[in-house]
Amino acid sequence: MTKILDCTLRDGGYYNKWDFDVEVVNSYLNAMSRAGVDYVELGLRNFPMSGFVGAFAYTTESFLNRLDLPDGPTYGVMVDAKTILNAKVTVQEAIDSLFVNATESKIGLVRVAAHFHEVEQSGPVIKALKAKGYTVGYNLMQAGGKPSSVISEKAALATDWECLDVLYFADSLGNMGAEEVKRITAALKQGWSGALGIHTHNNMGKALDNALIANSEGVEWLDVTVTGMGRGAGNAQTECLLASVSKSSTKYRPTPVYDLAIRHFEPMQRSYGWGTNLLYFLGAQHDIHPTYIQNLLSDTHYGTDEVVGAIEYLSKLENTSSYKGEVLKAALTFDSSKKEVSGSNALVGKAVNRDILILANGPSFQRYSHEIEAFIESNNPIVLAINMLPLNKDYIDYYCITHNPKFLSEHSNYSEIGKPVILPKHRFTDDELAVFGEDVMLFDYGLIELAQTYEVFDNKCTIPFDITAGYTLAIATVMKPNTILLAGFDGYASTDPRQLEMIDLLARVQKFEGVPQILSLTPTSYSVPEGSVYAPIK
Repeated sequence: MTKILDCTLRDGGYYNKWDFDVEVVNSYLNAMSRAGVDYVELGLRNFPMSGFVGAFAYTTESFLNRLDLPDGPTYGVMVDAKTILNAKVTVQEAIDSLFVNATESKIGLVRVAAHFHEVEQSGPVIKALKAKGYTVGYNLMQAGGKPSSVISEKAALATDWECLDVLYFADSLGNMGAEEVKRITAALKQGWSGALGIHTHNNMGKALDNALIANSEGVEWLDVTVTGMGRGAGNAQTECLLASVSKSSTKYRPTPVYDLAIRHFEPMQRSYGWGTNLLYFLGAQHDIHPTYIQNLLSDTHYGTDEVVGAIEYLSKLENTSSYKGEVLKAALTFDSSKKEVSGSNALVGKAVNRDILILANGPSFQRYSHEIEAFIESNNPIVLAINMLPLNKDYIDYYCITHNPKFLSEHSNYSEIGKPVILPKHRFTDDELAVFGEDVMLFDYGLIELAQTYEVFDNKCTIPFDITAGYTLAIATVMKPNTILLAGFDGYASTDPRQLEMIDLLARVQKFEGVPQILSLTPTSYSVPEGSVYAPIK
């Protein structure tokens, strides 16, 4: 018999830190009851964590007692196996600390989420929860791609616990297809004869289909969230599953959830941006955990093309199927080479008695592109382009790039530019350098990122942020021009972290000894003098 479990407040919390408005919570709970949903997973159960998170990250008994829970669904929480297994007390002490007996609680279901390597240690956790009187579920995360023999082996271990109520598998990376769902279901049945459940993710737009396919294969428990609200691309949508199953069953009534989704959750979706898109699809194809994509998309440092480059880079790393903050931090240096810092002094003095014009791709670059071309023709500055620009290469003398997602998204174009490229060679692998081909002259100028430091040397620079504009300004300084001219340096919104970084950077640049006058020829929000691309140079 089909059982629908809605876990919106738990899985959706990855977008709003589990801090839902009271009105939304009350409307949600009433809609779940009226719709006939079998189980509602209210949130997580955790020990205290650093930083603020909302009530549904802990879902404490005292908080539950303040909630008005309508009759109908069985309510539950989820706990990560690692929360119990990594506690500095015994399993029983950890369980006793987090859970009262079921007879004393408003919840009747506890699900334990675990990775495959945690199954062998999880028996005592399941037994301790069952002894307290709960219906207990066990969720095998990242089941996709695991050998059938391993899946069957883990299922057999769950059988040996002799007290588990439902065994789940999760499409954590959102990249399962119908055949994979069927394969995993069959493998689980080799070692487990009890109830099965599935938790699907929508990275490739298949969450609902996979849930229905699993159901047709005998998987009874189906996870959903309202509008799919959940980590990364989100989950199978409650309203869509209810619409599907209500055609053959009078048990479920989808209409209350339709109103809930439109009134409360679709506005949140527009604000937070969960749901499938091309970037989540690409991440799923490369077995990249969706949290990497979610964090890239939420970081205003990166535009869409840069995120594409970051995904390409992450796809070459190991261990990206599980999310780890340190892996993302390392990946976002976009530097996989192990070379020592290098650099030559070949650029020193190349602009003596001339001006340098640095071009960035802000909105004003597009608006004034014809005037910029005319300025270059009339005044003959040395032109440095930051990354690839939509400008005839005949107007550009050097392209300046660093090893960042912008390069990764554009690298295939560099073999055809026919103009010199300035870059920190030590940050690129040999394969990446080979992209430029034999006809592109490469100038090696070193780059070191060091907080609160801006220094320029003949063969390298140290900058406080990994910003190609800072690297290019250092190169311009080494070339010793009369003036450094800027175009396309519009700036960002005042609250954008990139704006704050550029303000800090430019302040350090202008204080550095030996930096010539800096003048922006197009409108800018940065604290640099403004001229005009229309004015003649004296």
